[in-house]
Amino acid sequence: MKLGNTEINGKAVLAPMAGVTDRAFRELCMGYGAAYCTSEMVSAKGLIMSDRKTSALLAISEKERPMAIQLFGYEPDVMAKAAKIAAQHYPAAIDINMGCPAPKIAGNHSGSALMRDPALCGRIVEAVAGAVDIPVTVKIRKGWDSSSVNAVEVAKACESAGASLITVHGRTREQMYAPPADWDIIAAVRNAVSVPVIGNGDIYSAKDAMKMMEQTGCDLVMVGRGALGNPWIFREINSQYDLERPVSPPGIYERMAVMNRHIETLCRYKGENIGMREARKHTAWYMRGIKGAARLRVMCGELRELSDMRELTKQALISALEMTEEI
Repeated sequence: MKLGNTEINGKAVLAPMAGVTDRAFRELCMGYGAAYCTSEMVSAKGLIMSDRKTSALLAISEKERPMAIQLFGYEPDVMAKAAKIAAQHYPAAIDINMGCPAPKIAGNHSGSALMRDPALCGRIVEAVAGAVDIPVTVKIRKGWDSSSVNAVEVAKACESAGASLITVHGRTREQMYAPPADWDIIAAVRNAVSVPVIGNGDIYSAKDAMKMMEQTGCDLVMVGRGALGNPWIFREINSQYDLERPVSPPGIYERMAVMNRHIETLCRYKGENIGMREARKHTAWYMRGIKGAARLRVMCGELRELSDMRELTKQALISALEMTEEI
């Protein structure tokens, strides 16, 4: 698939997740076959006010490309100014967040709150598209709540205003992340617009990805929580479409080696103090499915230094090998 002048090779892309999909994790997933990734959401207002932490979210390494920078906000002129700043980092696209359900975002008229005003969605896209010479994309939800399922209307408004690609999460803001995603709404948007559509929601395996693409006709699938502690999911999804190169799920040694490499990279980018605090959640995700995972997750929550990873890795390997012997 092409997005502007960018070739997107593969079937699955990494979802933007605040506080999770940072540079270290994006690089890891791209290395395992993610076709495309998006930055953590960046405050448009914070960006034009030159907030240091906000600006830091814009850094793009060569290992992450092709990558979009995602902005959130609700004022067309502010979003346009922020897009101009973001474009200086040469992303593949500017993505507009119209789907975040978090109270601090939606409660401030941004993210999924924009779904309540399709006309405003169009004005924001038009303003951003007029400010930059790279593609503008949007990420939307099914709607705000069950009484206002309007993804098709919003998607058409965004397409008419200049959006080059639309990602659809198959849940309303009211539903957050709990019930099964509605893939039929993804199909409805795919049938209503001519630009590429990415389907998002409940992709936890290669089979899920194939099923979504068959059921909805979407051009790509977006993987969010299914990639946590599982960057190999992109390799597995791509292998389903490359019958000459089938792959197997990673063994425990590969899993632990990649976990350690992930956390070492995280600490290199953010410093050991911050990196090890953030490592606690990531390492806990890598422990899924291992015997004694509850005990191992306690160890994850106590990580303070990179050297602590050695004992965690040792205990995880012992637990995994014990489970193998029992089988």
